[in-house]
Amino acid sequence: MPEICRFFGIVIAMYFNDHEPPHFHARYGEHKAAIRIDNFAVTEGKLPPRILGFVIEWAGLHQEELMREWERARGSQPLFRIAPLE
Repeated sequence: MPEICRFFGIVIAMYFNDHEPPHFHARYGEHKAAIRIDNFAVTEGKLPPRILGFVIEWAGLHQEELMREWERARGSQPLFRIAPLE
């Protein structure tokens, strides 16, 4: 699973050729979640509330980039890094 961003101990990644709907994966310690790109709903797993807040804030800033990376991942193309939350 290629990592596309890392900030505050949170790892954001996408799988190549993953299932719909468009989403990304966030990991923080032993916590994991799959998060939709269109509405930032958690579809699998769970993150601590504060960490989920950071992830959603970051995703809101990079929603268009996330969709571009989703399309690249679906086509098994190399993924680019996205700037972290600062």
